[in-house]
Parts: sequence; structure tokens; C-alpha cells
Amino acid sequence: MTKERLDPALLRLCGVLAVGAFAPLLDSTIVSVAVDALADDLGVPTTTVQWVSTAYLLTFAMVMPVSGWAGNRFGTRRVWLGALAVFSVGSLLCASARSVESLVLFRSVQGAGAGLMTPVLQTIVIRASGGRSVGRLIAVVSLPALLGPVLGPVFGGLLLGHLSWRWIFYVNLPVCALALFLAWRGVPRDRRQRASRLDVVGLLLVCPGLTGLVYGLSQCGGGGGAGQGRVLLPIAAGVVLVVAFVGRSLRSSAPLIDLRLFGLRSFAATSVLMFAGGLTMYGGMFLLPLYCQLVLDKGVVATGLLLVPQGVGALAARGAGVLTDRIGPRPVVVTGLLLSAVATWPFAASVAEGAVIGVALFFRGLGMSAVNLAVTVGAYQGLADSQVADASTTTRILQQLGGSFGIATLAVLLQRGDHTATAFAHAFGLTAALTVCTVVVAALLPGRRAPASAPLATADGRT
Repeated sequence: MTKERLDPALLRLCGVLAVGAFAPLLDSTIVSVAVDALADDLGVPTTTVQWVSTAYLLTFAMVMPVSGWAGNRFGTRRVWLGALAVFSVGSLLCASARSVESLVLFRSVQGAGAGLMTPVLQTIVIRASGGRSVGRLIAVVSLPALLGPVLGPVFGGLLLGHLSWRWIFYVNLPVCALALFLAWRGVPRDRRQRASRLDVVGLLLVCPGLTGLVYGLSQCGGGGGAGQGRVLLPIAAGVVLVVAFVGRSLRSSAPLIDLRLFGLRSFAATSVLMFAGGLTMYGGMFLLPLYCQLVLDKGVVATGLLLVPQGVGALAARGAGVLTDRIGPRPVVVTGLLLSAVATWPFAASVAEGAVIGVALFFRGLGMSAVNLAVTVGAYQGLADSQVADASTTTRILQQLGGSFGIATLAVLLQRGDHTATAFAHAFGLTAALTVCTVVVAALLPGRRAPASAPLATADGRT
């Protein structure tokens, strides 16, 4: 089978979008290593500084549900440019913050911009590709997601070691300026989809519902564990609101998010895998730096360098895009899940030392990257053009919730462990076990390449 040649204009579009996606992903990983520096400079405890990250995640979760409607109503190009502008302004405000309260507020502005960008990016790519060669295109636009966790800790350590913490936000500005310039010239004007009036009631249900879930989960790692009222109350309220939203959406003729997509077997399977993937991917991103610092006694920069093999493995998985386009997502996902589980085992068995760490992280990055890429491709198979925006929004929300749930669960395991090394072994063991369990769900994915469909839109905006 000969490989279909990609449209150069489509590749340029993916490159433009990748530049824009790089800023928020790099920012998140840099901020994660700056907690102690922020606490010292602002004169507040670490528990207070955690709100710098929590506020970002809460706003991120709050705006995602409206991204699909906004893209259809105003056009994905306008939403992408607007989201980039909001993130840029938020970065400048964060860099000039004079108190922890103002920094938390300005991080919320950043989160609003990033929350709109993530689903809209995939919508632009899928519509522009017309459903063809999606695997290779997703491989291009997902490069920032691979480079961010690799470069972030190292870059953040260098910035904090030689400059003020304010530079972890200033560094976003030239990237955002370049992304805005490229997007203004390179992202085509798209036809607005027929969008119904905004489902305000649905919005008032799902936004605080998701916020409650993410907030409650983010508090699990604090003192007292998961049994605290500050954990249980927001989670309970979030569950009630989300369930009410689901019930309303299934009855509504014009819901905020079309949940009838779950009636498609392939989409339902990819949704479960997105949640599980968020759990294992973000859970691993949470565990590995702490493992290097607390168990291996490494510094911030050394930890970043130690994690580089995982990024190299993720980059090596770019070929999975071509493979997914040729043979379908199922075999790629199953293979990637099993490879990830095996590569996590040395950490669960407490034998991850020396060269073993590098080898294990390389194959873990290879497996997880292949899974994420193939699952993303599978989410859009069999969907009509009008369903793409809702699919992008839904899968991103599930991945975010999966990541929040995974981090919360692993944080509780670490907190309750009597011995640091043993606690990490149990946490990694749980991650590996959940990865193996999701193989059953992966069996529901399409096993062959979907037949080529008529183009939804070309890279230059024509049909």
C-alpha cells in the first residue's frame, strides 16, 4: 500500500497550530517546578501557592464545554486567535503580579485561553483534512505535547536558577506573538457551522459541575486525604450537576454538547480510553518527577534530564500516525498499552535504577504516545462534519477529568504510604494494572483503516 502524499498547505496549517499549542503546554510544565520559588518570593506557604495551578485547571475545565459551540458560532479561526490573545494577556499579567492573590486571578485568565485552544485545535485539523491521513496530521500537531514535558522541567530549572520566577511567564510572550502572527496568516477562514442558540441552562450545569469535580480531586492530596469535606462536598455537587446536564442533554434538541455520540461504539470506546489515558499519562507526569527527587534524590535540573528518554520515546512514536492510518487504531492502541505497562513495571518492582530508568522511560514514552495518537484518530472515525466539534470537546473533557482523577488517586496513595519507596512502588503498580485493564476496552476500537470519505474542507478553506 503506497503512502498518500499529504497536502503541503495542510502540513503548514498543522505546523502553525503546533506553535500555538506549544506555549500553554510548556507553561504548565514550567510552573509545576516553580512552586517552592513562588512560595519563597511571595512569602506564602506552599499550600497557598498550589492555587496557582488549581485556578488554571479549574478555569481550563470551565471553558472547555463552550468551545464546540463557540467554534461553530464564530468560526474556529476566530476562536483560535481569540484564545491565543487571551493566553498572551494572561501571561503578561502573571509576570507582573504583585501578590499571590493577583497571580491566582491572572492564572485563571491563562486557563481560559488554554481551555478554548485545546479542543478547537483538533476541530480545525479534522475538518481541514476531510478525514484523510488523520494519524499523520495529529502526529504533527501533538509534537508540543511531547516536547513540553521534556523541555519544561529543564528550562524551568534554568530560568529559576538564573532569573526571577517572573520569566516563567515572560517566556510565553515571544512564542504567543509568533503563534498569533502565523495563525493570522496561516489559519484559513472557515465557514461557520449552523449553531443553535447557546444552551445556557446546560452551561450553568456542566461548568460548575466540572469545576467541582476537578477542584475536589485536586484537594485529595492535601492533609486529611480523600475523606475531608473539602474533597467530598465539591465532588458530590459536581456529580449531581454533571448527571443533571447529561439528562438534559439527552432530552434536548439543541444541547451544548451532543452526548448522543456515545451511541457510536467506536466513540464510546475512545472516550473511555481518553479518560484512562489521561489517568495514566498525567498520573505518570505527576509521579515520575517526584520519584526522581524523593527516591533517587535528584535536583530539579537533573530530574528534567533524567526524564528526557521518555520524551525521546514519545517522539519516536510519531510513526504510529502512519501505522494508524494504514491498519486502524485498535492494533496500535493494544500494542502501545501493553508496552506502556511493561515499561512501568520496573518502577513498580523498585528495580528502576541506572540505565534501567532510561530504557524503561523510553519505551513508556513510546507506548503512551502511540496510544494517545491512535485513540485520537479513532475518536473521529464515522463522524459527520457537524459532530467534529462536539467530539473534540467531549474527548478533551474526559482526558482532563481522567488526569485529575489519576493525580488525586496517586497523591492519596503516596500520602498514606508508610515508606516513600514502597508508596511509589504501589502507585506505579496501580498505574500499570489500570493500563493493562484498558486493553479490553481497546478491543472495541476499529480494527481496520476507515474508508476514505469525501473531503470536509481543504487546507485553504475550500470544499
